[in-house]
Amino acid sequence: MDNAIRRKPGEIMEVDWAGTTLKINDRSTGETLPAYVFIATLPYSQFSYVEAFLDMKSANWLIAHIHALEYFDGVPETMVPDNLKTGVTKAHREEPLLNEAYREMADYYRTVIVPSRVRRPKDKASVEGTVGYISRQIIAPLRNYQCFHLQDLNQKIFEKLEEINTTEFQKRPGSRKKVFEEEEKSYLQQLPQTRYKLAEWKTAKVQLNYHIQVDRMYYSVPYDYVRENVDVRLTTDLIEVYFKEVRIASHKRQHGEIGQLETNPDHMPDNHRLYLDHNPENNRKWAETIGPAMTQFVAHILEMNVEKKALNSLSTLRNIAKKYPNEEIEKVTETLLEISTNPTVSVFKSVVERNKKKKQTKKTDINRPCTTSDDYGFVRGAKYFGRDTK
Repeated sequence: MDNAIRRKPGEIMEVDWAGTTLKINDRSTGETLPAYVFIATLPYSQFSYVEAFLDMKSANWLIAHIHALEYFDGVPETMVPDNLKTGVTKAHREEPLLNEAYREMADYYRTVIVPSRVRRPKDKASVEGTVGYISRQIIAPLRNYQCFHLQDLNQKIFEKLEEINTTEFQKRPGSRKKVFEEEEKSYLQQLPQTRYKLAEWKTAKVQLNYHIQVDRMYYSVPYDYVRENVDVRLTTDLIEVYFKEVRIASHKRQHGEIGQLETNPDHMPDNHRLYLDHNPENNRKWAETIGPAMTQFVAHILEMNVEKKALNSLSTLRNIAKKYPNEEIEKVTETLLEISTNPTVSVFKSVVERNKKKKQTKKTDINRPCTTSDDYGFVRGAKYFGRDTK
């Protein structure tokens, strides 16, 4: 145990990736895959946890912490990672908000993250020493171990880890495990009743169609945020979208076939929302409000055309119809069905226009002055009535 820096029991958990990797043989491709080794150490007792992963990305970094806390069956006051891109910075373009996910996990376990200072190895002396020790005691003996599954490799790692944690110290009484159980474990905070639900953070840009793309799936946000950059929080079942720390949308997370579209109608601009409502069923309901003739006409249009063409025709029909009273439109439709065996919207429009012209002509005739025989004297002048002044 490092005597230069005295640690209190339960105060700190130091974490790091080992600089040396192990390997797994992919049986299907014959490829050799690197396995990255995560190490967590409690400096007071030197009790440690070790696990291998196939990458050092955010999800595995967080999972490793969760497994370590569960192995220790408690939570320290603080966690000290190396100044890693994985846990502390925004260096990875595909994972720009990883530090937010890390902080969120720490909040859940009621602990704090205190990154070690750059070029200050004494800040994290225990884990630095443990990394070297683990490398010698675990990684070196397993370097040439032939395995085909990560689970198999980790089983071997756990066997070696148990040996390390239970081996008696050379310069002090007991073992790592004994000191941990007798002097440190009681100082750890209790684990929450349920395991932390892993969350991942990403950024996305809202496209012109007011959707964002996340893992090749598409999710809507309110139209007002088009072209804005947003933060996206992902769990296994949920996706949440934040703009300047305010949640603006949430969706059930899609899995399976790529390219799935999740659209909330409330996110649409008005013209798109109208288009969404413009479907066969809503058009049939509209026709029923006009009358039986219109219901028959709309059913005929939907039956005789592919859906897209039918909906375009019905859009034109409804634009014409909204300019007239329902009773008048129903009568026009009755006439249309009588005169045509294949009624169309263009014929409907011509009938409406013909009726409109008839009404206008009739109105003109009503307003024109009457011209009976008694009126003729007015057009024949004063001479006709013997009033010539000459």
